[in-house]
Amino acid sequence: MKIIIFGASGSGTTTLGRALATRYEWSFLDADDYYWQKTEPPYQIKVPLKERTRALMQDLLAQQSVVVSGSLVSWGEEWRTAFELGIFLHLPPEIRIQRLQKREIERYAEQLEQDPKVAQTSKDFIAWARQYDDPNFDGRSITQHNNWIKEVSFPVLRVEGAFSVEDLLVRIDRFLVF
Repeated sequence: MKIIIFGASGSGTTTLGRALATRYEWSFLDADDYYWQKTEPPYQIKVPLKERTRALMQDLLAQQSVVVSGSLVSWGEEWRTAFELGIFLHLPPEIRIQRLQKREIERYAEQLEQDPKVAQTSKDFIAWARQYDDPNFDGRSITQHNNWIKEVSFPVLRVEGAFSVEDLLVRIDRFLVF
């Protein structure tokens, strides 16, 4: 089984992906690990598209059962047929942004106060994430994800609203057929 979990930043795709992979003893791959070069602080330099696509596809195909978290909408046509199931998570913007702000503080701690570049990058990230539900935003957005859902060859389970990880796993258990 190959599953992709996607949604806006802060919607819980990575948390749910890890939990689902653990529950079924499947592999877990996070698109961010392929999208970003390893830097300190993290998330500063993007990996070129062809390189990240090749690396993720290689790791995906090497697994019998795997959960991938992250948005692959702009990564190429091959991702529209690469999975057997998609799970789309959508949260109200205020919950997502609150989660992201908390995560930024936990991730960067005193760097947010001491390093102007880190503080600005964090501020820019939150501003970018706020645009997700804007129908006119042409970056990663609800519009882009809804369009992708119409184009993929696999079924997509849509989950709208805030649920605990355990509640989400129960919903997915009911949806999965083995």
